[in-house]
Amino acid sequence: MPRRKKKEPRELLIESVVTAMTDTKAKNPVILDFSGMKGAVCDAFVICHGSSRTQTEAIADHIIEEVKKQTGQNPWHKEGFENAEWILIDYGDVVTHIFQEERRRFYNIEQLWADAPLTKVDSHA
Repeated sequence: MPRRKKKEPRELLIESVVTAMTDTKAKNPVILDFSGMKGAVCDAFVICHGSSRTQTEAIADHIIEEVKKQTGQNPWHKEGFENAEWILIDYGDVVTHIFQEERRRFYNIEQLWADAPLTKVDSHA
């Protein structure tokens, strides 16, 4: 029986973030992959939005909890919890952005980084 390949730490981290997003019914989660881009500040952005401050906070809190449970990692940095319009959780190689819908449209970071491969996550919503 062939052995299953062990997941890379980055893959496990992204998978944990995405699971936490879908668990909390995050809207339109996507992954921007910078791993093939020279000089990129990180390997990936994982982006989603919520429909309210309460939901964006719940998504962010669940990501921190789920990543800790699945990988043992704590964020290097986090910000935006004050008004919860744009919450950023930085895990070094992977940076998570949780927006309220209006802010996501306004900043449109997927378009800003349009040269990076984008993967849409099936959120079953």
